[in-house]
Formats: sequence, structure tokens, C-alpha cells
Amino acid sequence: MPGWIFIIIRSLIFLLLLFITTKVLGKKQISELSFFEYVAGITIGSIAGEVVTGLEANMFHGILAIIVFGFITFLSNYLSIKSKKFSDFVEGKGTVVIQDGKILENNLKKEKYTIDELSALLRQKNIFKVADVEFAVLEPRGNLSALLKTENRPLTPKDLQMKMPNEKEPQTVIMDGNIVDEALRCAGKGRGWLYTELEKLEVTLDNVFLGQVDSYGDLTVDLYDDKIKVPSPAQRPLLLATLKKTQADLEIFSLETNCEKSKAMYKKNAVILQDTIEKLSPYLNG
Repeated sequence: MPGWIFIIIRSLIFLLLLFITTKVLGKKQISELSFFEYVAGITIGSIAGEVVTGLEANMFHGILAIIVFGFITFLSNYLSIKSKKFSDFVEGKGTVVIQDGKILENNLKKEKYTIDELSALLRQKNIFKVADVEFAVLEPRGNLSALLKTENRPLTPKDLQMKMPNEKEPQTVIMDGNIVDEALRCAGKGRGWLYTELEKLEVTLDNVFLGQVDSYGDLTVDLYDDKIKVPSPAQRPLLLATLKKTQADLEIFSLETNCEKSKAMYKKNAVILQDTIEKLSPYLNG
């Protein structure tokens, strides 16, 4: 039998063997790589290393093996797109590890994860109590997706039916003490405006390492001299949103408390704050 046929057979056998081994080891061995990408990557690297160092007598055989692994990986990705069943088999499925605030120990053991490792993944998402989690899934590529319980989710402007202004990409108008005119034009500003804003901040252009204009038209700067404190720009829409949130909180507190004295206090301050918001809105919306 020709040597090149042996190379193809050995490549297929080792690909299958490494794939099975990786499946057994679990998701944490591959992180953001799929099973085939992980297996093919380390194998192709090993083959290339042997060929480059001359351990493989016939360079053509090494090239052929790399082509075989590359083709099979490409074919696997293509079939995964075409077939959901094939994708589930090759890429794997997500594994539920937390449900209704309770850890599913059997699923955790199945994926070869410990409590400490699960806790570390949760901390990366700023979650420190398992009881706060409604649902958590260990994804096929090793990352964790978690959904907090309704009462533990942050309150958003949408929850309060508040309309927020759309934010645009900040424009970097100063880099290394030099003005970036193109970014300044994209922000709808000119050099005269920029120099005026720098005077307000009491800084000089040559001391600015980075300067950006946000969607509200405010300039923020990072100086070479970190000892100098630069005042933060006033973000009027953000201030308005904060006032509205505070007013809504006062109304909620008045509904939740059983103390009539506290209820009256919350209602009174909610009305006062609402009146203040109506007076300031023309200025804060600008």
C-alpha cells in the first residue's frame, strides 16, 4: 500500500481519537474553540513542528496530513451550518448548571466542573450569590451564560418607561497632543470650539494625551500629567435621567411602605421632584 494512503488513514484515526478524548475531557479544555478547532489546531501544530524540525522524513507526507486535517475541519464547519444534528454532535450542546437558584450537581459533574470553577465563572459576571441566578448555562465553548432573577436585575430606563437619547460613537479629537481634524469634523466641532473647551478645563493642548467628544458634545481629556485633576463634563441628559429615576423610586416607596407618615413624606417629595424636573427639562434636554 502506498505511503500516502497510510498518512490519510493515520490522520483520520488520530483525528477521531483526539476528538473523543477532548469530548471526554469536557468543555473547559477548549475555552472559546470548538472541539474540532481545538483538536485540529494542536495536531496541525504538532505535525508542522515535526516537519519543520526534520523529524518527518518525507515533507510531502507532513503537508498531506495538514491538508487532511484542514479539510476535515472545514468540512465539519460546513456540515455544522447545514445540519443542526451534526452541529450538536460536533460542537456539543449547552448544559444547564443552575436552575431556579439551585445548582444541578449531576450536570456540573458531567462537564468536569467543580463548585469553585463555577463560582469563578459567576464572579466574572459580577454574580456572587447562586441564589440570585434564575438560569445558567455552560455553553459548548466553555463560557457561562447566566440570567438573574427578576428582582435581582438592575433597573433600566425602559422599566420606568423613560426615553433616553441615543448615544453615538465618541470621537477621538486629540491624540498625543495633536488635533485630529477629521474626527473633529465628524463630531460637528471646530478648532475654535476645541480651544475654548480646553480653556474651560484649564489645560493646554500639548499636555493632552487623549481627548474625546461624546454624543452629548462634551469633551473629556486624559493628560500626560496624571497629578492634574480635570473636572468631569456635565452630562445633562444623564442628570435628567437620574432625577426621573429618583422621582420614580419615591413613588414606589410610597406604595410599598405601610407607615402613613412615611407614605405622605414620599408622596410629597415625589411631587416636588416632579415639579423640579418639569422646570429643568428644557435645559437638561439640550
